[in-house]
Parts: sequence; structure tokens; C-alpha cells
Amino acid sequence: MSTNTAGTADGGGRERPYVIVGASLGGAKAAQALREAGYGGGIVLIGDEHERPYERPPLSKGYLLGKTPREKIYVHPPQWYAEHDITLRLGTAVASIDPAAHTVTLTDNGEIGYDKLLLTTGSVPRRLPVPGADLDGVLYLRRVEDSDRIRAVLRPGARVAVIGAGWIGLETAATARAAGAEVTVLEAAELPLLRVLGREVAQVFADLHRDHGVELRFGAGVQELTGAGGAVTGVRLADGATVAADAVIVGIGITPDTALAEAAGLEIDNGVRTDERLRTSDPDIYAAGDVANAFHPLFGRHIRVEHWANALNQPQTAARAMLGQDEVYDRVPYFFSDQYDAGLEYVGYVEPGGYDRVVFRGDPATREFIAFWVAEGRVLAGMNVNVWDVTDPIRELVRSGRAVDLKALADPAVPLTDL
Repeated sequence: MSTNTAGTADGGGRERPYVIVGASLGGAKAAQALREAGYGGGIVLIGDEHERPYERPPLSKGYLLGKTPREKIYVHPPQWYAEHDITLRLGTAVASIDPAAHTVTLTDNGEIGYDKLLLTTGSVPRRLPVPGADLDGVLYLRRVEDSDRIRAVLRPGARVAVIGAGWIGLETAATARAAGAEVTVLEAAELPLLRVLGREVAQVFADLHRDHGVELRFGAGVQELTGAGGAVTGVRLADGATVAADAVIVGIGITPDTALAEAAGLEIDNGVRTDERLRTSDPDIYAAGDVANAFHPLFGRHIRVEHWANALNQPQTAARAMLGQDEVYDRVPYFFSDQYDAGLEYVGYVEPGGYDRVVFRGDPATREFIAFWVAEGRVLAGMNVNVWDVTDPIRELVRSGRAVDLKALADPAVPLTDL
């Protein structure tokens, strides 16, 4: 199929560009993919941050710890955008989208016409809905300036309370401990990552953090944040106990940033609903990354994945689909995490409670193992902890959809490729 080299013309005879809303990893990768696919028309990449597109995983890992230099987090060097004739509009927010007119209106009342539009608006942190949540020292982690603010409070002896034992909460807790802070993690559930990983594997992470000196409080309901002189001093729990804190890091999840899409009349369902080509309910508007609830051909259903790999890879599919190529997104979801001396990779997709059992290959107590989530003998997902170069065979097990010998699955002597 031929590749478009320019956009359609507007009423004044000018070629309308492809517009990408969200100068994120996803937005930058989409612009790159359009150029690599041979698109020669205008590309406008719009972002409300003043930083050029960067990757978010380092914000809770190496960059937060001070080991990854700031320049290393950016997707492209500063000159890359001009060299590829991409108009980068930073510090600029989109106020609205008019699908009928094919225009976006900016908050400064500027207007840009588009031929095709891609939404890579990502997600926003859930705010803590309790008294005192607006005190100084109450911190969230989403943007690079958030990471800078958190890093400033991570010092030896600092008392840090982390609310939420999800991936962000646990990664920031690990980084805080590495910096010498005293860390208390407060989680409403019985174990960290319980909904995501299930009890068997969640216990591994509870043990990991306890072994590194983190105080874990489960079943903890946060009633209010206490303060003095406008700054946070602690967290008061529903049982009346108070956890003293010089800083409170809130990691209670994120929600897809769908406000623009919803106002534009696009179909919304736990994100912007798209088909397998990442096309929304409007044929000229696409969505990728955290914000997209995309139909996945392998799983036969819509799924929304809040991880780096989707922001990295979905835009390539969206870009080619925007150019009329027959492209679908069917990659198996993947993510990674680093906490203390435990590095892990997870491949696959499991709904909470949507599995029969967890099969371990290796001993979880040693933190060198693979866990497989299995239903009716089929591997739905696998997570390798401090075991490397196994993601490809795990991915193939997931993709195959075939039942496997569970005894062989658990046996480290049986190569995964034999299954």
C-alpha cells in the first residue's frame, strides 16, 4: 500500500499537518514512526510541559536515585525535532478538539487544523481525597519536576510515608531506602500489588521490602494528613494511629487523561476506546499509550495497559495506520521493575482473579525464580525475577494459548523453549 507524503489541504489551500496531542514518549515515537514510514507532510507535536519528550521509568528509578543524568531521560536530542521537520510546541495545552472542523484549539486561543490526529495524553495521578492533602511535602510522581521534588526530600534519616503499595509506591520506597530515609508504606489491601499479582507473588514483595527495613502497614485507611505551618507532619489512620512523616509520597494509581477526547464526543470506556489499529470512534483520530483502551486481537477484548512498553510501541502502529497501512497492535503486554537487588520482567495479561493457579519455577524465597499465572493449563503471564533472557520464550508460551505440562513448567531443568 502506498504511503502518504502530505496531508489534506484546508480551506485556504494549505496542507493540514498530522497533529499529535501529548509531547510524551508516545508522542515523540509517533512522530519518529511517521517520518520513518515516509510521511513527508507537516507534523505538529503539542505538549503542556516545558520539557521536550522524555521517558518516565527513570523518574522512580535511576533518575530519582541520582544515578541517571537528566540528559539520559529524553527520547531525542534537542536538535532532532528540527532536523526531522517536526514542529514541537511545548508549554502549550490543547483546550478542545473539533472533529467536524478537523481543528484543535489551544488555551492561548490559537487554532491548528489537522488531517489526522493522535492522542498520546497519557494519564494523571489519582489525588488523595482527605483533609491535609494540599499541605507542602505531599508529593506525587508523574513528571520530571515531581521526581526532582521527591529527590530533594530523600536524605538519610528523613521520615517518608508512602501511601499506596503499587509499582510506583514500591519503587519510590526502594529508592528512598537506598537514599537512607526511614520509610513506612501504607496500603489499604492485605499485601502489596495484591490485585495485580495475587497473594502468592505479592507476599514476595512484602518480604523484599521488610528485609530492606521498610515498615509495611496493611489494611491502613488514611483519614487525614496532619501538618504544622503549612507543611505535612504525618498521616493519621482510620484506627487513630499517626505515622510521623517529613514527606508523604502518594501512589494510589492513575486515571487515563480522557478529558479532551470525551469533550470531543469520542467513545470513552476506561480510556479512549480504539480498534486494533488504535483508531477511535472518529476515523481521523487515533490514540496510543496509557490513554488508549485498545482492542487486542490475541485476547479478543479491549485492554488498557499503563506501562512503558505500550507508550514505546503502540505509536508505531498508530502512525502506520494513520498513513493507511494495514497495521494492527497485537504485542503481548510487557513491563519491568527494579527494587533493591530484585530486577523483574512481566510478560502477558491477567485480569484480577482470572487465573487458576500460580506455578513457580525456582524458589521465591531466594528471589531468583519465574512465576507463571495459569488457567486451564494455559500460561496467561509470566514474571521472571533475577532470571534473565527468558522473556521471549515466556511471550511465546502466552501467545500460543496452548495447554502445557505444569510439572515441566515448574522444572528448571526443562528448557522453556521445549514447552
